[in-house]
Amino acid sequence: MPYDLGPLALVWMGVACLVAGFVRGYSGFGFSALLIAASSLVTNPLNFVAVVVILETVMSIQAAKGAGPAVDWKRVGWLMAGAAIGLPLGLWVLTGVSENTARAVISGYVLLMCVVLLAGWRMAAEARSGAANGVAGVISGLANAPGMGGLPVAAFFAAQPMPAAVFRATLIAYFPLLDIYSAPLYWLAGLVTWDTLWAALIALPVTLLGNWLGGRHFFGTDPQDFRRFAIILLAGLAALGLGKALI
Repeated sequence: MPYDLGPLALVWMGVACLVAGFVRGYSGFGFSALLIAASSLVTNPLNFVAVVVILETVMSIQAAKGAGPAVDWKRVGWLMAGAAIGLPLGLWVLTGVSENTARAVISGYVLLMCVVLLAGWRMAAEARSGAANGVAGVISGLANAPGMGGLPVAAFFAAQPMPAAVFRATLIAYFPLLDIYSAPLYWLAGLVTWDTLWAALIALPVTLLGNWLGGRHFFGTDPQDFRRFAIILLAGLAALGLGKALI
């Protein structure tokens, strides 16, 4: 098995892929953070960073149908410009620390983002300037070193009076571009191995099933309620990961 995962760990990651895929299809974000947080309980979370990139790219293609007209491409451009600066810095820092330190940093970051998302902070108007979206992109790039660049952007978007369709479509457009940029940097940082491809191949069917089910559910239910549930679930996983790192 990839990364020497035992039977129980493999089942755990299979369930995590299904749940994370469902959340991604339903709300447009959360897959990477959920899967990385879940992996931190059974292995080095950095092992799954490149796996997440592969799965995110495939899901973005799967979810892209009908999303194009609602995408705010100007935002996407500024986010990518910022991420181009932030990601190399984040990788340089994260790949130079121990496994437990990486687990603690990742779990602590996820908990912080969950608090921000649950706090319900709101802006009076949409932040459409290049500077604001560029800074969000830098933070997203730093956070994408452990494969979780979507959370800060989701928090940034959620704070604005942005239509749900634009929120979801813009995230769907941003993720694959961020992943394409990230992939060669992950390889240079030593985060891509044969185990990466093997794990992605095993995880792909169940992840696509979850994404498809979540996408169907999205159109019939208010995404705000489900997003809150997903954030609480993510916070719980992050708390467990942080506890494991500290113990």
